Amino acid sequence: MQPSHESKTRDGTSGSIRLRRVEPRDLGLLYEIQAQPDGNDMAGTKPRPREAFFAAWEKHFTDPGVSGWVIERHAGDAAEIVGSISRFVADGHDSMGYWIAQDHWGKGIASRALTLFLAQETCRPLHATTAKNNAASRKILERCGFECLGFRFGEETERYLPRDIADFVLR
Repeated sequence: MQPSHESKTRDGTSGSIRLRRVEPRDLGLLYEIQAQPDGNDMAGTKPRPREAFFAAWEKHFTDPGVSGWVIERHAGDAAEIVGSISRFVADGHDSMGYWIAQDHWGKGIASRALTLFLAQETCRPLHATTAKNNAASRKILERCGFECLGFRFGEETERYLPRDIADFVLR
């Protein structure tokens, strides 16, 4: 059975949040979510070209170090993909990241999805980073038990803009 969490969102609507494994059929919608300009601005990332996004996920599907989950919001009989959350190895550490569709920001979905994810993915320590100016993500990580280790400057790469980064760990 897939993990789920039933509660009201901050906008007052009821519904449950469920995680399920990412499947190839999800990639088109996940690409669209991760290509949203405001999300990339907040994260300090550069949107990947569609081909690069799909190629990365094809590798993820065969990599035992990656555990990718779709975040679904269920209301009645309807299910809607609202984001994704994953475990992966970065800089030699077990790490995690999530991405929520902009239409669903501020509804408590990221916090509920992260709570479910941490119940499923029990490897510790677990690392996470966020742009220093992304106050919402910093608050979500702290609310879910992550400790901020400090800040550093991240150089520009093919994927990331130059930015100040907050480093977190869950022990």
